[in-house]
Amino acid sequence: MHAASPARRRFADRLAAEVSLAAPSWPDPRPFDTVYFGGGTPSQLAPEELARVLDACRTHLSLDSPWVFLEANPEDVTPETCASWRGLGVRTLSLGVQSFSDEALRFLGRRHSGGQAKGAVEAALRAGFDTVSLDLIFGLRGQTAEDWRRDLATAVSLGPQHVSCYQLTIHPRTRFGVQAKHGRLSELPEEEQAVLFDLTHRFLADAGFAAYEVSNFARGPAHQSRHNRKYWDHTPYLGLGPSAHSLATDASSSARRWWNERGTPRWEKRLAAGERPIEAQEILGPRDLAEEALLLGLRTTAGIDLDGLRARCGVDVLAANEALVERLVDEGRVIVRADPEGGRRLVPTLSGLAVADGLAAAFDLSLSN
Repeated sequence: MHAASPARRRFADRLAAEVSLAAPSWPDPRPFDTVYFGGGTPSQLAPEELARVLDACRTHLSLDSPWVFLEANPEDVTPETCASWRGLGVRTLSLGVQSFSDEALRFLGRRHSGGQAKGAVEAALRAGFDTVSLDLIFGLRGQTAEDWRRDLATAVSLGPQHVSCYQLTIHPRTRFGVQAKHGRLSELPEEEQAVLFDLTHRFLADAGFAAYEVSNFARGPAHQSRHNRKYWDHTPYLGLGPSAHSLATDASSSARRWWNERGTPRWEKRLAAGERPIEAQEILGPRDLAEEALLLGLRTTAGIDLDGLRARCGVDVLAANEALVERLVDEGRVIVRADPEGGRRLVPTLSGLAVADGLAAAFDLSLSN
């Protein structure tokens, strides 16, 4: 268990305060059915601090038996912390394993070892969470297909219900970005990344983990992330904490997205003054929502509900992109199939998922008359 910390207590108090400030102006009448603690190191908060935030949500927001998710660092996972989290109602525990290789973990700057990662997964599974999920990263400098296969095999052998596999991306103004700028780090060549991507999907499929998004694999629909899917289909969501984003939709096929102050000190200062810590916002019109729906939908194995998109955003994807869709079908990148309900879906194949972002950029999203 973490020792009491004034900084962590203050952070939890500020989160609870933000709930009370945000609730009165939340425009969607539907109750929340998920609560996700993530985006940082929520497992470093003591259970009573997490409980304080959950209590604030129950007091000020409409909740409907929410499925509670918690992201955790392997070094924070013990039988005692697992029991406490289960007592709070956590049903999905997502572990930031990243790798089971000590060398890879040192490269990534992680504090845990491969042995600690295995122990954390085993402790989480013994605790009886509905879903235990592992996050892994591939595409590290010098990583071979056999290295990555070994990580995947270790993950599968432990018996989790969900695995997320993310390709290493180098962003500016990060430790990796600085190293890359000075020539001390580079991403794997595209052809090697493609080999690892294909290996990921085929290995996990053979092991019983069905892909439902580019990076996410589950042992059956019950273990898919019902929270993350909201980001992909524009279901309204309320984000709390530094850098958190929120989205609210309206009846006019538009939406409003806003985001919080990125720096924790600024976020805390505004809350201490009784202000909502919103940094900025944007209005998304039908064209914006259609572009996002296409980009996000082509990253999922469910694909895009073409008739639903036309009804919501006024975009007829097939009519505006007939030649492109025919070419992508011929290339084996997408298929167009009928839904059981009679609608049509544009669905990426495995080779389409591998280049999903590029596929989306090729489409013309002219609004229908």
